[in-house]
Amino acid sequence: MSIRSFSKMHGLGNDFIVLNALQQPFDWPRARICALADRHSGIGFDQLLIIEPAPDAAHDYAYRIYNADGSEVEHCGNGARCFGKYLRDHSLHPLDRPLRVAIKRGSITIAYVGTDSDGSEQYRVDMGEPDFTPFTAAQTERLYQPVSAAGETLEMGIVSMGNPHAVCVVDDVATAPVAAVGAALQQHPLFPAAVNAGFMQIRDRRHIRLRVYERGAGETQACGTGACAAVAVGIMRGLLDREVQVELPRGSLTIQWQGAGQPLYMTGPAATVYHGELAG
Repeated sequence: MSIRSFSKMHGLGNDFIVLNALQQPFDWPRARICALADRHSGIGFDQLLIIEPAPDAAHDYAYRIYNADGSEVEHCGNGARCFGKYLRDHSLHPLDRPLRVAIKRGSITIAYVGTDSDGSEQYRVDMGEPDFTPFTAAQTERLYQPVSAAGETLEMGIVSMGNPHAVCVVDDVATAPVAAVGAALQQHPLFPAAVNAGFMQIRDRRHIRLRVYERGAGETQACGTGACAAVAVGIMRGLLDREVQVELPRGSLTIQWQGAGQPLYMTGPAATVYHGELAG
């Protein structure tokens, strides 16, 4: 029986298993991913991250992401930072050169930017340009959609960061109906591929608080693409400045975006919890 090494990692509490599939292809069935994601009988994680060979000369590696329910998804911002740290820790990429990674839809660039005052390693990710085209119609002028779910009618900014997000502004994230509305939106006809639901409280033009219900995982301690989506929506509405601190349940991310036609950047920590081995 073959043995696979893995690393348990997290970005602000959003936790992952990272598997190296550079020499040994990854072909696990969905049921096995779900079993490992179980926090009582498995290892427990929000997402499983797979490192694969680059598809072409323009990239250094490829990156696949599976939710705890076994579904494959397009993007994960916190996972991207952990992906970069894994490669750095295992000497698989030079520290002084940005890392170009192919994802399910497009590509991202990851760069190590040093350590924070608390000693945490910081990584900056070029997340690409936000896409404000609604997912069920090819028109960009309808940025805000009144969405009814779980007895609530909310104005939501709809944006893709490589994966779908719906973002609403709330008075207080502590009392926002994250679980009820987040779960209801997964079945909403506006989102045929389900959606990540963000609930944003604006403290001032440079600071927000955010909770995110992730499709396939439920509410998580942090969501990198959710933070990017919330800031992009806030900037497009004229509510936020070009650089924003996003306060999540387990820490903060810095999001920078100069506006339409420009890439959005996310900076935040990545940490390794432990290493282990799995059979198969």
